[in-house]
Amino acid sequence: MTFVIKLFILAIVQGFCELLPVSSSAHVIIAEKLMGLDPTTPAMTFLLVMLHTGTMFAVIAYFWNTWRSRYFSSARGFWSFARSLSVATACTAIVGFGLMMFIQRVILRGAVKAEVEQLFGNVTLIAAALAAVGVMIILSGRRASAANERQAIELKDAVWIGTVQGLCLPFRGFSRSGATISTGLFCGLHKEVLENYSFALAVILTPAVIAREGYRLFGDKTAAIAGDTLGLVWPSLIGMILSFAAGWLSLKWLSRWLERGRWHLFGYYCLCAAVAVFVIGRFE
Repeated sequence: MTFVIKLFILAIVQGFCELLPVSSSAHVIIAEKLMGLDPTTPAMTFLLVMLHTGTMFAVIAYFWNTWRSRYFSSARGFWSFARSLSVATACTAIVGFGLMMFIQRVILRGAVKAEVEQLFGNVTLIAAALAAVGVMIILSGRRASAANERQAIELKDAVWIGTVQGLCLPFRGFSRSGATISTGLFCGLHKEVLENYSFALAVILTPAVIAREGYRLFGDKTAAIAGDTLGLVWPSLIGMILSFAAGWLSLKWLSRWLERGRWHLFGYYCLCAAVAVFVIGRFE
């Protein structure tokens, strides 16, 4: 199997799984391992970021009309939405990057090059994170009922959702959309409102992640690594297009299941995936 074919497989996996609450990163990392690729290298991290970019554009295209009519049609609606997103993003930054610094400076202390990305290839952590978000999805799906009709996202809701999103950043397998939508369901928010809000947060978060990975990549002084990564640019652009198309389809699937009360089924899938990941890890 050529590297380009492997890249296109990763793009499809990323596109379908990124916007479903099943952790695209976990699926992509396991796919990389099965195809003999190292998910901890800067080149593979760069590829993952490019694929994330494709799904980010899919989110913008899919939700744009809804956001425009609901939040951009009036100054009051826009500023209320912007304030809520700002609070949630600030909580994500404080918790997420604070946790990353703790991992790098305390847990990985003494490593030659202590970076949180070293955890990305740890299949045991991936399995644990998948199991954790699976339980969250199942419990929130069972709790979701007619009582989840609150349309307005209050600042306390934004704090909870942003904080939980921050916990997702360092751990591959802890689905961002799964965790944030589940948290909103626990708060009693309406499903459609949560779907729009969760993916608006994703659009804000993705550029920051891309910037971090770009700094990590081009700050590396190893010329061979930089050269290998730059060689991925054109194939990665094609992969980004594929991830856009797959992401659009997965959003339609997510919306349908969320609206029809099938949210909890994603949780059972995550639990099964956690077991599969753990078993794969034992045979590496």
